[in-house]
Amino acid sequence: MFLRRIARPLMAKVKETTGIVGLDVVPNAREVLISLYTKTLNEIQTVPEDEGYRKAVESFTSHRLKVCQEEEDWEQIEKRLGCGQVEELIEEAQDELKLLSMLNEWDPWGVPDDYECEVIENDAPIPKHVPQHRPGPLPEEFYNTLEAVTSHPEKDTPAGTSSESQPKE
Repeated sequence: MFLRRIARPLMAKVKETTGIVGLDVVPNAREVLISLYTKTLNEIQTVPEDEGYRKAVESFTSHRLKVCQEEEDWEQIEKRLGCGQVEELIEEAQDELKLLSMLNEWDPWGVPDDYECEVIENDAPIPKHVPQHRPGPLPEEFYNTLEAVTSHPEKDTPAGTSSESQPKE
C-alpha cells in the first residue's frame, strides 16, 4: 500500500509541454480541474433550474468532474473526455466561472413574464435607436472570381476547342 501511494505519483508521466504557445503545463491539472468543476457546480445553483444553460453546464461539468475523480493520470483524463488537453480544459472551466459571475450580475433570466420586446418586421423601418450594420462593398476581385466560377466555359469556347481533354490516338 505504501509503495503504491508513493511510487505511483513518482512514476507518472510528466508532461513537458502543451505544444501550444502561451499555454503552460499545469503539473497538478487534475486537482485544479476538480476544484474548478466543483466551484462551477456550486455557482450554477444561482441559475434557475428550468434554464437550458444551467442544464447544459451541470451536465457536462458533472461528467468532466466524474472523469477527473475516477482517473489519476492526465493522459487518461484527456483521452476519456476527448475535449483537448487538461490545460485547455482548465482555461475553459475558468472562462465558464467568469461567464457565470457575469450572468449572475446581468440576471438575463430575471425578465418579467409580462415583458414585451420590440419586434421589427422585415418591411418595417428600423427605429433610430437600433444599431445597424451595413457592410461596405466587396472588392472587384470578388466579383471577377464569382463570375469566373459561375460562368459556363463550354458555352464561351468555340466548338472543337473545348477545355476538356481530347482522347489520345
